[in-house]
Amino acid sequence: MPVITCIEDLRVLAEKRVPRMFYDYADSGSYTEGTYRANQSEFQKIKLRQRVAVNLANRSLRTQMIGVDVAMPVALAPIGMCGMQHADGEIHAARAAEKFGVPFTLSTMSIASIEDVAANTKAPFWFQLYVMKDRDFVERLIDRAKAAKCGALVLTLDLQILGQRHKDLKNGLSAPPKPTIANLINLATKPRWCMAMLCTQRRTFGNIVGHVKGVADMSSLGSWTADQFDPALSWADVEWIKKRWGGKLILKGILDAEDARLAADTGADALIVSNHGGRQLDGALSSIEALPGIVDAVGSRIEVWLDGGIRSGQDVLKAMALGAKGTMIGRSFIYGLGAMGEAGVTKALQVIAKELDTTMAFCGKTDIRHVDRAVLNP
Repeated sequence: MPVITCIEDLRVLAEKRVPRMFYDYADSGSYTEGTYRANQSEFQKIKLRQRVAVNLANRSLRTQMIGVDVAMPVALAPIGMCGMQHADGEIHAARAAEKFGVPFTLSTMSIASIEDVAANTKAPFWFQLYVMKDRDFVERLIDRAKAAKCGALVLTLDLQILGQRHKDLKNGLSAPPKPTIANLINLATKPRWCMAMLCTQRRTFGNIVGHVKGVADMSSLGSWTADQFDPALSWADVEWIKKRWGGKLILKGILDAEDARLAADTGADALIVSNHGGRQLDGALSSIEALPGIVDAVGSRIEVWLDGGIRSGQDVLKAMALGAKGTMIGRSFIYGLGAMGEAGVTKALQVIAKELDTTMAFCGKTDIRHVDRAVLNP
């Protein structure tokens, strides 16, 4: 087993072990992938302020996100098709998050269903909702999340239409993969993945198949999903969903201060500064670039979190210094999942926590709740 010291080590291992179409699905952006790359590179421009001769005993990363106690200010972001990175991937990731003490968010487009994850975990997980044209299906999804005692609803606002990701089109992305010659050749080089997938029945979208009228198998699923993302989504729909749900609500996909004010007006518990991992509008601001303006606009009214580009604990510290009250990681845990299943997700969380703790100490702080712009070099 290779020595894992950073998230990049997990990415390299995942690239070796996960079939090409699913690795590319997780590790790509739209069009030129400029925003996808900027999400990471813009963090590197932010410089930290080193302090010395400070008492660094009794350090703590513990804080709260929407009133939930967390081991560090990090939650696992919703990622579609986790169960194609590793067999039963959503369950593995949820278990790792639960044991570590951070929230896990299940995607609408997951392979394991809401009920599957609930049956295999104890801590309340969060559920991410895409708004579909089929409002009856949306209502039933919300009701299923309630029945599973999900702790919060994460409403994604930036997928009214689907950004074009060239690699997905070229790879013929599908779940499960179509038995083309190219796919079969690639799968032959991924024996660990294939053996694990043979041992599970979870190979398609568990929240959709069998829960939508007219969609009983994969043949009808593709045409349904292609037509279902709702371009007419509005703030009125957000209000309707908030009332239907009745619990804690998090709005994901905010990049603009004006939208942030509208999000705060809804009475939601948190908003997530996010560009969907650079998978929607290529050429948009990176998440970390957009964060300070949004914190200035609404940070006193609603919790502001950051999602996008986090590959280290240093990135988490920089986001907190710029006013975020929490962060979300997507690719960082997906690399771990693809590399080593539950153990890989745990390793990703351990890597980020250790980096966060060490960096915070070098900057002269001992409590993550007290981190502010003072840790940054002006």
